[in-house]
Amino acid sequence: MKKSSETKTVVGDVDSDVLSFTVGKDPVLDLKLVEWDCLGSAAHVTMLSRMKVEPPIFTSEERDAIVKELANIAEVARAGKFVITEADQDCHLAIERTLTEKLGDLGRRIHTGRSRNDQVSTALRLYMRDQLLGAMEEMMVLARALNRFAKKHEMLPMVGRTHFQPAMPSTVGVWSSCYAEALLDDIFLMWAAYDFADSCPLGSAASYGVPLPIDRILTSKLLGFREPVHNVMYAGNSRGKTESVAVSALCQVMLSLSRLAEDLVIFSAPEFGYFKIPREFCTGSSIMPQKYNPDVCELIRAKSARLIGMSAGIASLIKAMAGGYNRDLQDSKEMLMESFDASRKSLRIMARLIDGLKPVPDKLRAAFSPEVFATDRALELVAGGMPFRDAYHQVRDNLDELKAVDPDDAAAAKTHLGATAGLDLAMLREAVNMELKDIKAARSGLSKSYKKLMDPLA
Repeated sequence: MKKSSETKTVVGDVDSDVLSFTVGKDPVLDLKLVEWDCLGSAAHVTMLSRMKVEPPIFTSEERDAIVKELANIAEVARAGKFVITEADQDCHLAIERTLTEKLGDLGRRIHTGRSRNDQVSTALRLYMRDQLLGAMEEMMVLARALNRFAKKHEMLPMVGRTHFQPAMPSTVGVWSSCYAEALLDDIFLMWAAYDFADSCPLGSAASYGVPLPIDRILTSKLLGFREPVHNVMYAGNSRGKTESVAVSALCQVMLSLSRLAEDLVIFSAPEFGYFKIPREFCTGSSIMPQKYNPDVCELIRAKSARLIGMSAGIASLIKAMAGGYNRDLQDSKEMLMESFDASRKSLRIMARLIDGLKPVPDKLRAAFSPEVFATDRALELVAGGMPFRDAYHQVRDNLDELKAVDPDDAAAAKTHLGATAGLDLAMLREAVNMELKDIKAARSGLSKSYKKLMDPLA
């Protein structure tokens, strides 16, 4: 067998074929982590500069020089101009190489007291916190759009369905605010994922600590984490698990979006015609001139399926790994990033679609056949003193005698909590506003921590 050439890397010469196989997509994927890895490195260097050893690992002046260069690297990365080569392997060594080129020996000392294991775990948790906050904000923007739509058409009659068969009188307000409330439920899981990611693995090194008097509490505080991950081995083992929790939460969000998308596909079809999806969210056919297809909604359904697959993929990847770092974890990165990308794009596009969605009142009202009022009629008989089961059988046995009722009157008759005339959309609006306030506060706190860390004069 012909031997492959070798490539020189920061950690030694590596067989070029092996390097290409093991590096995989990291040079591309890690571009999303450069900014976060620079923050983690700044916290690490700051801690090393304060560590009580003689001679010091870094003086305060050296710390300032390194942090200034890390800030420059992060800025270059945000501009899309930072380059990670295959020889770099990942963003961590690319940043170290760049620092060494700029600062010489200081760059070669930056990895003191840490491993790429805790380094990447820290960068990923910083990335996840940012992405989770962004996704939660987009969830609430969509929830607000749904609640606005519900308020505008609160009492517009719409047939409620079970087993997809006409069931009972309902309204567009109930239908739309249903999905707003679903997102408010889903955000509990998103905050749980955020809390799960909000502890710092930095300083655990390769999962077994280092024989240096490092201050893990300090690095955790510098990065705005709630606390360090206490056990150094669990800090390593929690990689993959943290990603799994985040993607599982995103799955629930996408399941809510998928059901909303399915409703829109069905109820905008000519056979129903309850809603008109804005033309700009539909695409035409290459052969059928009359077609305008609800591609956006269909692709949201597809992306929800992909997220279920990626959630299972990450869980399957970590389920049988031995304790300590294993390279399998590298493959969780792409699934994590794709999950955030797909979810957030879906949330943004659905919010725009809902803002332009139009109900068709004539079609909605025309769907009310007499049988839709069967349950209401049975309960009228109950109100007159008849036992419910007797009323149920009497109506069921005489369905052909049912008369249509004004659906507006039927909607107005249900005044209890959460029903057609008792939605309390103001409560939902306030809940959305409170979530947005909490998200803004979390972002503000992190922003202050990062700004203080990256300012050499701080």
